[in-house]
Amino acid sequence: MAEGFDFVIVGGGSAGCVLAARLSEEASATVLLLEAGGTDRHPFYHLPAGFAKMTKGIGSWGWQTVPQRHMKDMVIRYTQAKVIGGGSAINAQIYTRGNALDYDEWRQMGCEGWSYEDVLPYFRKAEDNDSWDDRYHGRGGPLGVSRPAAPLPICEAYFAAAGALGIPRNLDMAGARQDGVGYYQLTQRAARRSSAAMAYLAPNRHRPNLTVRTGAQVRRLLVEGGRAVGVEMMDGARITAAQEVILCSGAIGSPRMLMLSGIGPADHLAEVGVKPVFDQPGVGSNFQDHLDLFVICEVTGPHTYDRYARPLWSAMAGLRYLATRGGPVASSLFETGGFWYADRDARSPDIQFHLGLGSGIEAGVAAMPNGGVTLNSAYLRPRSRGTVRLASADPAAAPLIDPNYWQDPRDRELSIEGLRMAREIMAQAPLRPFVLAERLPGPEVRTEADLIDYACRHAKTDHHPAGTCRMGADPGAVVDPRLRFNGIARLRVVDASIMPAVVSSNTNAPTIMIAEKAADMIRADQ
Repeated sequence: MAEGFDFVIVGGGSAGCVLAARLSEEASATVLLLEAGGTDRHPFYHLPAGFAKMTKGIGSWGWQTVPQRHMKDMVIRYTQAKVIGGGSAINAQIYTRGNALDYDEWRQMGCEGWSYEDVLPYFRKAEDNDSWDDRYHGRGGPLGVSRPAAPLPICEAYFAAAGALGIPRNLDMAGARQDGVGYYQLTQRAARRSSAAMAYLAPNRHRPNLTVRTGAQVRRLLVEGGRAVGVEMMDGARITAAQEVILCSGAIGSPRMLMLSGIGPADHLAEVGVKPVFDQPGVGSNFQDHLDLFVICEVTGPHTYDRYARPLWSAMAGLRYLATRGGPVASSLFETGGFWYADRDARSPDIQFHLGLGSGIEAGVAAMPNGGVTLNSAYLRPRSRGTVRLASADPAAAPLIDPNYWQDPRDRELSIEGLRMAREIMAQAPLRPFVLAERLPGPEVRTEADLIDYACRHAKTDHHPAGTCRMGADPGAVVDPRLRFNGIARLRVVDASIMPAVVSSNTNAPTIMIAEKAADMIRADQ
């Protein structure tokens, strides 16, 4: 006999954890959260500097993109979380929201109820901010949001270097204005990672109406008579949902699960051997991501955290953290950055910087033997659109991930301009006591063609996939503005896949906001 719950949530990432906690606040509603990945017991999931291990295989599906045809067929490692808490358990903990105009544009695209003034209360509701309690920020929410615990002097030199180019200092890039450089706030509490699993699930696991299962991979969604009725697990077990099935598997996982269930572009599903259940061409389309181009400089001394990669120094850092909750282990390693303009006529900043307090922090990125510092740059509003598709009907097969980077030549132009800006910042006088020389791209890389060639060998994702189950009011939208699936009753999608356009920043805080808002909409609809 099938098990039954009121709500079955597929995917225990940032959004799924929020929904499970919020929906189970109603004691009469039974809630099941299913996460294909494992638990977050390993200490690397809780130590801020554990991020350095995350893109190198811990808690990830191990996927990659298809060859990027506009980038000389480059294949890019594509880290997607496989652990309770999802991206919030493995990311660099950067708390940014995007620009207010991002959400106003969503409203202009037909997404009623998603303007900046509509979503701001949900950002505030989620927050337990250690610095501000005002129009833009809240206290007392589940999510720890904190100032960096372990900044270094090179960060202040970076601010001065940006200032030399006319880029101002900004103390709160998630507040009244976005442009400028500064310390990012981080999803941390007491110098520990505040993942959605720790912030939302951990305090509420005792609720008798909340069931959380890890290592629980769903084979397909069950649809009968035009409505979602539950899920089928990999072992064939069926679980029914009396109220709703809510898909929270992310911008890659949600379209993948829909297509494995026969919901998506019918011609594609037939090609890979999946029987179409509902033809929705928008599933897996409208894929957007931020492409990251970086500068790495060798440093003149121990100005960053590179030396702590060595076993003895690493042990010393661990002891310091245990004693003081400070030092390298308390650093997210990318807690400094900012927003500025590649296109001087842009409506808001279109480039984001992340200053990495070391080199070789992420998989596939070069490490400097004598220590280094990294400045990442990413163009924030790409026009290019890609797809997520199935390689086969096998639920164990990796999906075909195609961000289609640089399909639009303007994306390439502004990405390269962002890289030029990053190089210029690193060459300014305030950083000279810290920076010995630029090693990547390197002084021999001068022309636009050189920079493009460098990018096509060294670019990486900024880990911000979005848009593959687009929200809208038009017939082609996958979900409506209440995140209900168009054409199938009792099915919702709640994660970054519903963004009609990717926000101009990191995506974790916006995803948590989406889930907070969705929880209220679901309760109201019920």
